[in-house]
Amino acid sequence: MTAGVIAAGDSRTAEAGAELLRAGGNAVDAICAASCMAFIAEAPLCGPGGSGALLAGPPDDLRLLDFFAVVPGQGASAPPVLDFHDVDVDFGPTVQQFHVGRGAAAVPGTMLGLVEAHRRLGRVPFSTLIQPALRAAREGLEPSAQLREVVRMLRPILSLSQPTRALFYDAEDRPWLSNPRLADFLEAVAHEGEALLRGPFARDLVAQMGPEHGGLLTATDLQRYAPVWREPLRVRRGAHEYLSNPPPSSGGSLVGLGLALSAELPLGGMPWLGPRYVGELASLLGALDHAKQRSRELPPGQVMSAELHDGAARALAEQRARRSLGSTTHISVLDGDGRLASLTMSNGEGCGHTLPAYGVHVNNFLGEEDINPHGFHRQPPGTWMTTMMAPSAVLEGGRPSLVLGTGGSNRIRSALLQTLLHVLAAGRSLEEAVLAPRMHVEGERLWVEREGLPEGSVEALCRAWPGATVFPAHNMFFGGVHAVGLAGAGLYGMGDPRRGGTVVRVG
Repeated sequence: MTAGVIAAGDSRTAEAGAELLRAGGNAVDAICAASCMAFIAEAPLCGPGGSGALLAGPPDDLRLLDFFAVVPGQGASAPPVLDFHDVDVDFGPTVQQFHVGRGAAAVPGTMLGLVEAHRRLGRVPFSTLIQPALRAAREGLEPSAQLREVVRMLRPILSLSQPTRALFYDAEDRPWLSNPRLADFLEAVAHEGEALLRGPFARDLVAQMGPEHGGLLTATDLQRYAPVWREPLRVRRGAHEYLSNPPPSSGGSLVGLGLALSAELPLGGMPWLGPRYVGELASLLGALDHAKQRSRELPPGQVMSAELHDGAARALAEQRARRSLGSTTHISVLDGDGRLASLTMSNGEGCGHTLPAYGVHVNNFLGEEDINPHGFHRQPPGTWMTTMMAPSAVLEGGRPSLVLGTGGSNRIRSALLQTLLHVLAAGRSLEEAVLAPRMHVEGERLWVEREGLPEGSVEALCRAWPGATVFPAHNMFFGGVHAVGLAGAGLYGMGDPRRGGTVVRVG
């Protein structure tokens, strides 16, 4: 048995990872097992038809495996008619528009990423770690309360085709998660590995999602795709070192920039969550949004440049003077040997179409405005898409004090930065930091959760940000920060109730 702790967005996901720790697996084995379970238990949020990023390894040799999506269409002209249309997703106080159809599907990387991560860092056979997922896929699962709400919101997408609908609803039209074909697929991957993924699976992707049916995927896209090992982004803040997803992804860089800029803010000397505290945080989030907009004009990898830092610092000063006062999932694992694994995965909202032979609902990354800032279908084929995904860790004295990440599309940077600053700057516990009400800023708009804010804080924010959208309680709109850590008392963790967060400890 390997001691450890895992935090995830569903109790079944977390327990699958814990089962591998009990069987002697390490943090990467556990996170791969949990990921495969999430394909069923958190099916609308992730799957083999999506993509992701993994930060993993011992603290002195952490690596980032990037298996995010690539723009399709290499070696082919566009289809005569692109299968691409919009749907609205209702979060309650706000509505977000997404685009679906076969023309929204980008080149997926999840299965190749997990196989590569396990090959390099895993300890137990792949056939062992998929066992919890196989049982769930064949027997079926009742969706959690949070997932039931996701299925309700995404119904226009999940009901777009009968093969997709069958993954999420039973014969009486009740939410039910069952996918025997996916179980067969995972078993085949365990035996055949990349040969299956680059052979029959790739051919079926092209047949179902290629130009003949209004999609853009080609055989060349799938032949050329490969996950990439990268050096993690590193940012120091006092005694702590923050590590996350580097460019071409932007999420980790924006969080790192926010940590650097936060040195200008006296958060530790203010009443926690009081009007001044939340006002300073909102100004910081506004400066990060300025940096995000400005980064679109710069070459990839420039989010942490001096030019952008100085521009964001000026924006922060202006914000403070003027306003003074996604469908994604994440899993975090820390094992007793000190190895960590932080994984963020997404299927977008799904394109509404499935590979029936494999039980795989395919992503709609080409239809998400957040990662297509210049417009849809504007990037050249073969381009590695950017993402807000930021699987992260914080080291203190060379030891992993925090391992964390979140889903939430554009809100990823805001959710992570606020959680980190509550802990690192305000000295709050991880539980307090995760449960604290959240904000998000884009342009002149602010979104905020009222629950948990002291009297006067929401009113101060609304005066500074006229037209602010106020959520009365915690909402999945603001992501789900699932985190684990190591302190003097040992391993601990916190799952975010906004997205069904659960923690399981082993040993």
